[in-house]
Amino acid sequence: MARPFSLQTVLELMRCRNDEATQRLASLIATEDDEKRKLALLLQYRDEYTTRFRLAAQNGLGQPEWRNYQDFLDRLDAAIKQQYQSVSLQATHTAAGQVEWQRQRARLKAFDTLSERHRVSEARLELRQEQKIQDEFAARMGDHEQEQ
Repeated sequence: MARPFSLQTVLELMRCRNDEATQRLASLIATEDDEKRKLALLLQYRDEYTTRFRLAAQNGLGQPEWRNYQDFLDRLDAAIKQQYQSVSLQATHTAAGQVEWQRQRARLKAFDTLSERHRVSEARLELRQEQKIQDEFAARMGDHEQEQ
């Protein structure tokens, strides 16, 4: 009978950690994608608002309306700048998550390799034992036939 892999508990722990790292990375990627979508929406909205501002300016704007458009564009530009920073920060978090995921995956692969080597070694041992039993049986049968 094959001996159990002595590091099976560690292997299972590595699998859990790898799964957790995979889930964290997926979450980080989703968050980064959300941040990029928000930035794209802000940029699109700024373009649309700028177009409206130009059309309104062509039709003539008073000083208060002009100031309102300009103030809103300034606030929109500040929001866009902040969103760029948010996207950049999230990209950094995602990159760190990817490094961690790769590290966990490499550790898991190492333990998987050890487990596979153990399995192959145990299978070879079982084959040798079976062969030994068959050889002994064949030898006994040969001895038994010679006695008769």
